[in-house]
Amino acid sequence: MNNFLEKAKNVYDMMVTIRRSLHKYPEIDNKLYKTTELVESYLKELGIKYTKYDNNGIIADIGSKKNKIVALRADMDALEVVDLKDVPYKSQIEGYMHACGHDGHTAIQIGAAAILKEIEKELDGTVRLIFQPAEETYGGAKEMIEYGCLDKVKAIIALHVDETMSLGKIGVKKGVVCAASNPFTINVRGKGSHGAHPEDGVDSIYIAAKIIDNLQGIVSREIAAVDNAIITIGKINGGTALNAISSSVVMEGIIRTLGKDLRDYCVGRVKEIVENTAKLYRGKASFEYIEGYPSFQNDNELFNLFKDIIEKDKIAEFIEIEKPSMGVEDFAYYAQIIPALYYRLGCRNEEKGIINPAHGSYFDIDESCMIVGCAAQAAFAYKFLKE
Repeated sequence: MNNFLEKAKNVYDMMVTIRRSLHKYPEIDNKLYKTTELVESYLKELGIKYTKYDNNGIIADIGSKKNKIVALRADMDALEVVDLKDVPYKSQIEGYMHACGHDGHTAIQIGAAAILKEIEKELDGTVRLIFQPAEETYGGAKEMIEYGCLDKVKAIIALHVDETMSLGKIGVKKGVVCAASNPFTINVRGKGSHGAHPEDGVDSIYIAAKIIDNLQGIVSREIAAVDNAIITIGKINGGTALNAISSSVVMEGIIRTLGKDLRDYCVGRVKEIVENTAKLYRGKASFEYIEGYPSFQNDNELFNLFKDIIEKDKIAEFIEIEKPSMGVEDFAYYAQIIPALYYRLGCRNEEKGIINPAHGSYFDIDESCMIVGCAAQAAFAYKFLKE
């Protein structure tokens, strides 16, 4: 019988080396040249065949039997965040940082690959490794699907480190996992004039302020408190001089919702409020949005299988997460096509001071969490193929 936790401990040093190398030299979007070079070097060393694509994504297979395929996905990209930690593996690339743990995800994936390659002859099928770029930007999952990463795949699993969850715990949400998103841009157009004579102009900044205020009424007064929606204006630019009425303002934001009907409603209402508020104050405004990442659900059968594996193999303390996240994840594109499971891996350690939030300059993980994640990924792949 395979003890995946012990096997994961055996590859821990390798995972730490990988993770720290990636953390020191982070790359963003799909510009993952050094990142994929490192991944390729380990795949070659392990004797795992792979294909690298134009977007710097990699697909690799372990196992000779193609009757059943299960996929493991790891995102690889970093963020445009300044690393302010005082650690030996601090980012050496100014303005870039692995502030969301994708360095750990990649290291875990290679660790799991090493374990599965070692027991390749015991696999009742094939394990597909998906190393994906651009989760943080345009949604690299869609490209990987176009490249055929899900061809003949029966199920897919992925993890995400979670700094709010203590080391030694794994958290999984039944049903809906993440929100859907609609990033948007609002262009407000007024008329410039001297600041001493606002009556001669149409103040676009004033209109923008009214739009921001009115948009908050959608969530607070038009949507039931038990439903889930967030409308955020995260960026605003307008004005050229302190003594002039600005002729234009550009705002950017995002709508996050759970459920298609609510998503459609919010998009429609934002458009109405933007256009009508501007008109009310003698200006004009346009609202443009894109279909961001969709919401997605964890598959019930995979949830039950994973829970059974984690508990019976004593890999971690299994926690059932009660509420969905209002964050977004391009793993949703995989989950729209085949049964999928996405879970949280506890990486918090208060004694070590590893408590800082993701996407922040002091984010870090307790690297011991990689043992748990590696064991969970390898055990799931192995036992799914046995089912």
